[in-house]
Amino acid sequence: MKATHLLAAALLVASPLALASGDPAVGKKKSTTCAACHGAEGVSPSPDFPNLAGQYADYLESAMKHYKNGKRKNPIMAEQVKALSVKDMQDLAAYFSSQRGLLTKY
Repeated sequence: MKATHLLAAALLVASPLALASGDPAVGKKKSTTCAACHGAEGVSPSPDFPNLAGQYADYLESAMKHYKNGKRKNPIMAEQVKALSVKDMQDLAAYFSSQRGLLTKY
């Protein structure tokens, strides 16, 4: 019983990145097309495109799936993700979620 509690506690404190199913190193290699709009490390050079760096991997993966299946409407993104496999999306999500996002000054 004690081992079960320890496992449950470890899962609760594990970072989202540790639980991500993609490979950030592979995602980095696949991200060259994304860099044109979202920046090489996911920090967009333009306010017209969202920053991907530091976003939750499951959010990024879900967004890509929704662009692909038409649930999210954006012709540019639909074209970009149409050839991506589920593994590609997991790898890209793992890469961008592992990057440092923008810092907010208080």
